[in-house]
Amino acid sequence: MRLALYQPDIPQNAGTILRLAACLGVAVDVIGPAGFDMSDRNLRRAGLDYLDHVEIVRHLSFAAFMAGRAAAPAGRLVLLTTAAETAYTDFAFARDDTLLLGRESAGVPESVHGVMDARVRIPMRPGLRSLNIAVAAAMVLGEALRQTGGLGKS
Repeated sequence: MRLALYQPDIPQNAGTILRLAACLGVAVDVIGPAGFDMSDRNLRRAGLDYLDHVEIVRHLSFAAFMAGRAAAPAGRLVLLTTAAETAYTDFAFARDDTLLLGRESAGVPESVHGVMDARVRIPMRPGLRSLNIAVAAAMVLGEALRQTGGLGKS
């Protein structure tokens, strides 16, 4: 199981997600360009001293990320999006899935939607747009790890 952050633009959220990944033993792909420098003090403050305990792989672009996946065996790409039909609780996750989270400000472009193997959503009350990305990551990653028996493993 992996997390992938598509062009993250809020360092505090990225730091929180990296801390989550460290605690749960999950690697993170950061797909650039990010909206901040990865040495940003807000990222470091949110991640605390956990950043040294997470595998972070940086990619200059989505094309570079996809090229890396093509070069090595990789599981499915599962996009977390409010535009999905399938609720994350109704989805059967696999141990080698990568959960992709879009930009906080804009999600992902249609070209990225088009290459996903699956898309899942978090059911919410009508009229509300979305959850904080770090909260969404925790909810869906927790369910994916529960289903696959991967909690706490790297």
